[in-house]
Amino acid sequence: GLLGLAAGVGAAGLALGAGAGSAAGVAVGRARATDAGASVHPFFGAHQSGITTPVQDHLHFASFDMMARTTRQDLVELLQDWTYAAARMSQGLDVSATGAIGGSPEAPPDDTGEALGLPANALTITIGFGPTLFTSASGEDRYGIADRRPAALVELPPFLGDALDPLASGGDLFVQACADDPQVAVHAIRNLSRIAFGRARLRWSQLGFGKTSKTTSDQATPRNLFGFKDGTANILADDGAALDAHVWVSPADEPQWMTGGSYLVARKIAMLIETWDRVRLSEQDRIVGRDKGEGAPLSGGTEQTPPDFTAASHAASSSASPAIDARSHVRLAHPDFNDGVRILRRGYNYVDGNTALGRLDAGLFFLAYQRDPAQFIRLQKALSTDLMAEYVKHIGSGLWAVPPGAAAGSYVGAGLFA
Repeated sequence: GLLGLAAGVGAAGLALGAGAGSAAGVAVGRARATDAGASVHPFFGAHQSGITTPVQDHLHFASFDMMARTTRQDLVELLQDWTYAAARMSQGLDVSATGAIGGSPEAPPDDTGEALGLPANALTITIGFGPTLFTSASGEDRYGIADRRPAALVELPPFLGDALDPLASGGDLFVQACADDPQVAVHAIRNLSRIAFGRARLRWSQLGFGKTSKTTSDQATPRNLFGFKDGTANILADDGAALDAHVWVSPADEPQWMTGGSYLVARKIAMLIETWDRVRLSEQDRIVGRDKGEGAPLSGGTEQTPPDFTAASHAASSSASPAIDARSHVRLAHPDFNDGVRILRRGYNYVDGNTALGRLDAGLFFLAYQRDPAQFIRLQKALSTDLMAEYVKHIGSGLWAVPPGAAAGSYVGAGLFA
């Protein structure tokens, strides 16, 4: 029993998932989906869930490193085991058929049990591969996949103002669990970490709350910890043309196993909350380029009005200056000044207690999906003169290739090993 737990559910679990156990699980999952507040997103499909899925309220993000002396088969079996468990949890089920209470009382249960009785709560689980999975930091091709690494999957360049903690950056693998109940998201990462035992270890993780962007038009634009609406112009799930152009890897891109996938950039951005809170409102508006209440561009209109960067300010002291400052966040990040580059944002607020100085250890856990990491690099370089840079500090970073969704009966990343 202990050996089975360490190895995960393995091929036997996958076989069960395709047979009677899966059918019973689907039935229970559908029953739970009728519970008040329950929402179920499919795990299998052309694209992984958790990218264009309506952004949930809570996040648990985890980065993993493969253990020393693991083999290619260990990696494949880990991805198979994660897929099996993730597909079940996304339906509101335990990680296996026996789960938290159905197994032998003389063995540790397969599932940790803290989500017993809870519905799926819109749980999505997204998995991806970092540059070091293909070639280790020492240059070793541990799993015979170095020649299949996407050319775009290289470590991000240093950016002005970076103060990155290497222990909160990078990783061979990532798992992003989003849900409308924080316990459901934490349960997912806890159990996938447990399944990985002996094959991969947790490198770093981050809890997030209060989404800072939206992916559907019916979601209200959320606010970040600076109090401003965030992600007003985000790419939406129903904008197929924008998704194809800016988010999904196309058949014309390389390598072919990434078709239908994407690239994730994660940045942990500390906000200097106490400093920002002492800035006058008009200056906060100028830094962002929008008004704090409505979220409208300072050139006028409502939140959804396109910014007019040629409009002049009507302030008496403006001396005919532009309404939207040339160094404002809105202007520097706008597609008009970045060759049309856009990204799909899926960030969260975070608060990790307080610092040694007694200040809030808080900020934005920025998640961006794009067809090519060059899109993020272009935008981040453009923000080097951002007025907001005085109030934020980038302390964590990572880049991962996100393979397409898995077909039923297969597993996430199968194309990489085909």
